[in-house]
Amino acid sequence: MAAAAARPLVTVQLLDGDMNTDSSPTVHLPDVMRASIRPDIVNFTHANISKNKRQPYAVSKKAGHQTSAESWGTGRAVSRIPRVPGGGTHRAGQGAFGNMCRGGRMFAPTKIWRRWHRKVNVNLKRYAVVSAIAASAVPSLVQARGHRIESVPELPLVVSDSIESVEKTSAALKVLKQIGAFPDAEKAKDSHAIRPGKGKMRNRRYINRKGPLIVYGTEGAKLVKAFRNIPGIDIVNVERLNLLKLAPGGHLGRFVIWTKSAFEKLDSIYGSFEKPSLKKKGYVLPRSKMVNADLSRIINSDEVQSVVRPIKRDVKRAPMKKNPLKNLNTLLKLNPYAKTARRMAVLAEAERVKAKKEKLDKKRKPITKEEAAAIKAAGKAWYQTMISDSDYTEFENFTKWLGLSQ
Repeated sequence: MAAAAARPLVTVQLLDGDMNTDSSPTVHLPDVMRASIRPDIVNFTHANISKNKRQPYAVSKKAGHQTSAESWGTGRAVSRIPRVPGGGTHRAGQGAFGNMCRGGRMFAPTKIWRRWHRKVNVNLKRYAVVSAIAASAVPSLVQARGHRIESVPELPLVVSDSIESVEKTSAALKVLKQIGAFPDAEKAKDSHAIRPGKGKMRNRRYINRKGPLIVYGTEGAKLVKAFRNIPGIDIVNVERLNLLKLAPGGHLGRFVIWTKSAFEKLDSIYGSFEKPSLKKKGYVLPRSKMVNADLSRIINSDEVQSVVRPIKRDVKRAPMKKNPLKNLNTLLKLNPYAKTARRMAVLAEAERVKAKKEKLDKKRKPITKEEAAAIKAAGKAWYQTMISDSDYTEFENFTKWLGLSQ
């Protein structure tokens, strides 16, 4: 499994009073630290789980309706909203009941039977916890969340089991300084401030940032009382790991301090990628869809390139169909005579234009005096012919019809 935290062994940090040996003891890195990190699942699960501690609230059932208001009806030049009866006070005649009225009920009054809680699948909750544990082993994610881990020897941070016997808070602070976790705890202590807004009046007056999360493995350990009074520090048993503690706000990368016994129990609680868990029946760690997500490296590898088909250089694409009525080349493929017909039509048009131009030029050309006299004489001759043609003297009936005969 390729993951961000892939060291096979983790060094156990020794505390003052432990038996010093030539080499610090080491523990095997559990498979849960190499599980898939899924921020989307963590965010969704955290948002739904956090809704399960809400307390139902609602306005009074009688709010806004504790008056005997009735509408005045139509015809009085006022709206038909119910109005308070009586007289002698400002309240008389005022609107009531409506959500737009002063002293009226709210729109859609809240009810205590709202769906407050959310059911989350067990497997989904386990996936979210596993992702949060894996993210706590990645230094970049822990730093991105805002934790001060500059002086921490390594992540995941495993401390010897002697920390579980610490009883005093003063001794707990010394332990934090020794393992390099005190700057993060001090940051959480210094962030203690009054909440902005109206939440300060609703039993949540103070806010402070989250410090380290201490995970212990022995039930009833004394360190709970020693560390619980330090602001920002949370303590939890390894068998009761909570997503709300591992990823506060739905954000991955909580700074976790493991005791040696708790760290060694992770394999039995969450199992591995091959063996199921001993504590959770039939549960196996979720596997990644891809061991290596570098697609370009996979595609360009010799193993893949040796079996893929070669690149098709001669790509045959369907030709674009052209309209022969608009495209001349396509038309000539269908009708070779079209070129001759078009040429003849062009020549005929040119001849017609030329003849018309010659005719117009001839008409517009100025004429000589002789030609004008000849035209005039021809006109007079035509007029005389017309007069002679309309003379019907040889027809007797015509003259009688005209009433010329006496």
